[in-house]
Amino acid sequence: MSAAPKRRLTPQEYLAIERKAQFKSEFYHGEMYAMAGARYSHNRVLANLLSKIGYQLEGKDCFMLPNDMRVQISDKDNYFYPDAIIVCGKPQFEDNVFDTLLNPKVIFEVLSKSTEQFDRGKKFDEYCKIATLEEYVLVYQTKMQIQRFVRRSEDHWDLRIFKDDTSNFTLETVPVTIPLKAIYEGIDFTQAEAQSE
Repeated sequence: MSAAPKRRLTPQEYLAIERKAQFKSEFYHGEMYAMAGARYSHNRVLANLLSKIGYQLEGKDCFMLPNDMRVQISDKDNYFYPDAIIVCGKPQFEDNVFDTLLNPKVIFEVLSKSTEQFDRGKKFDEYCKIATLEEYVLVYQTKMQIQRFVRRSEDHWDLRIFKDDTSNFTLETVPVTIPLKAIYEGIDFTQAEAQSE
């Protein structure tokens, strides 16, 4: 005897549940996935990114949002919480609850052992459907390395890897330049490897 197939939720059902929930869940092809809490190295790298980039964007048309902002994929079938987002111009939202962003320009994901494969593969495929997205940035927490993908056309992204500790990390579509060391300030890579969930 086999188990009955799990009923998939509609996007509307997901949002109704998510907006009342005590914790965040992402929505992928009809199923909700609870988000695990992050450990020190993940949070420290993310805090460094938010503060350093946020400072450089002061007084400009772009701004940084942390990981509490949900993003809707253009086909409305998936919803994710990126680790950080840059928005340029006026933010656009799914509805008047203002908790689901439609127009990210840059998305950052801090990689962990449990999420890296999804962040690089299926999640990136979904993010590619967002017409306003121009850069996708994968940030390692266990070593000093960042991978930046820049959209050249609908189905073409260029990759640049930043890993020299004397170099700068840059964004191409937003005026941001940060010493790579500054993003990893306070990180002990031996501990980070053990903490990477």
